[in-house]
This record gives sequence, C-alpha cells and structure tokens, in this order.
Amino acid sequence: MALTNRTGALSRYGTAAGTGALAVLVLVAVAGSPAYVGWAGNHTDPNSAAGWYLRVLAWPAWRIDAGDQAGGVLAADLRAILLVILAAALLYVLPASQVARVPGGFSQFFSGWAAFVLAGGLAGLLATFLGPGPSMLGALQAASAGAGYGFLTGWIIGTASLGGRA
Repeated sequence: MALTNRTGALSRYGTAAGTGALAVLVLVAVAGSPAYVGWAGNHTDPNSAAGWYLRVLAWPAWRIDAGDQAGGVLAADLRAILLVILAAALLYVLPASQVARVPGGFSQFFSGWAAFVLAGGLAGLLATFLGPGPSMLGALQAASAGAGYGFLTGWIIGTASLGGRA
C-alpha cells in the first residue's frame, strides 16, 4: 500500500523551501568560511569578472575566532547567522501564495531568488544595527551590499528550489 496525500502519491523529493534552505546553509558555510574568504582575497583578481564574482560569494564571511573584535564571535558572525535564518524563513513564507497561483518551476525559481535577495538586504541591515557601532549610513550600505549579494548569488538558491513540492 503506497503512502498518499490528498493529491496522490507522496513525492520522494523535499519541499522547494527545504531544498532552498539547505542550499543557503551550504553556500554560507562554504563560501563564507575563513578558508574560502582567505583564498578568494589572496588568489583572485578583483579586476576580472570571475575574480570579482568569487569575492562577492564571500560576503557572508564568518569567523571561528573573532580575536580582539568588539562584541566577540557573535558580532563577527551575525551577518552570516541572520542570512541563513532569514533566508530559510522567507523561503517558507514567500512561495506559498506564488506557487499556488502559478504552478511549476518558474515561480519556484524566482521565489527562491527573491527570498535570497530580501534575506541578504535584511541580514546586512540588521547585522549593522545589532552589531557594535550601529549607524544609519552603515546599515544602508550593508543592506545595499547584502541585496546585491543576494541578487548575484540568488540564482543558486532559486535553482536549488526547483523540483521540490510547494
């Protein structure tokens, strides 16, 4: 006897939001890691498109040891933590109404991408306000950088969201 839900057989794939959230976690864990950030800073040319993009991937940089930085490890990692939490929450909230109206991968892709753009902007804004030395100018600049990061890398999250259940 096969397991079924009200629309038929249960899919063996995860939800679009779940696979997108897993992709966010992997992207931030790998591209924000101290090893990747150091490699991108030392071995890429910021004046080439590929080098610049590889450096953009390192925006949610996190550190294991914050050293003498004011606020400690949490303040140093706040942007990366907020990005993961906000992206996961927005991936679950945003597509619900969109996917219901427009079924298929097209809306899943753009909902995942949009959720990551919004999460990047909000993570930059909130991390500046909640971190040491908050300022309005710094928060607006961080929100702009975060939204730019989300726009340029959100296609990865949108692609990961494809094919899952709504």
